[in-house]
Amino acid sequence: MASCENGPVTSGVTEAIGAAASDQMGPAHVLVVGGSTGDWDALGGSAWATRRRSLGELAAQLGVEWLTIRPYSVEGVAGLAGRLKSANDAAPVTVTVEPVGCCTVIVDPAADGRERFAAAMRSLSGDPVNEASVAGVLYEPADCEPDLVLVLGPPTRLPPSLVWELAYAELVFMEVPWGDLKPDHLAEAVAEYAGRRRRFGGLDA
Repeated sequence: MASCENGPVTSGVTEAIGAAASDQMGPAHVLVVGGSTGDWDALGGSAWATRRRSLGELAAQLGVEWLTIRPYSVEGVAGLAGRLKSANDAAPVTVTVEPVGCCTVIVDPAADGRERFAAAMRSLSGDPVNEASVAGVLYEPADCEPDLVLVLGPPTRLPPSLVWELAYAELVFMEVPWGDLKPDHLAEAVAEYAGRRRRFGGLDA
């Protein structure tokens, strides 16, 4: 797993970085799913920039090449979304792709996984339709599917924004409100991932 230099290690993540570094098959692509589209918009442009940067810097320290951020749903999760007070620069969040060190942060505000899948199929008009081609348009510009999905919500349900990603990714659930998401939560998820034996859809004997 590649390593990056992005300044000093933030407090509380040294152990997670050590765990990830010891796993040569650490996550190349991490997907964070949380909040509602309304929560996202209310966060405001400047706060969004800060959040993208802080998560991206931590992901880069952990050797993550791609970090995708996606909403849980349009309405969010009962008890977790906690509609945020709109910031002065609140505005609809759009798709952005931003390099942060050696990690590329992708913000994808599409909250309905079925719509995303349908759009991907339409974009393949005239091209071969197979697992690789579908994954290519679903995750672009990332060149691989998510290894780890961090869901900010209860483990009793899955976000409607997830459809294709569930076959092989490792799932980590944290009941953390969107407004409280910190880089430390991402570090904890990667540390948990590093301690797992991946099954890639298979079952333990």
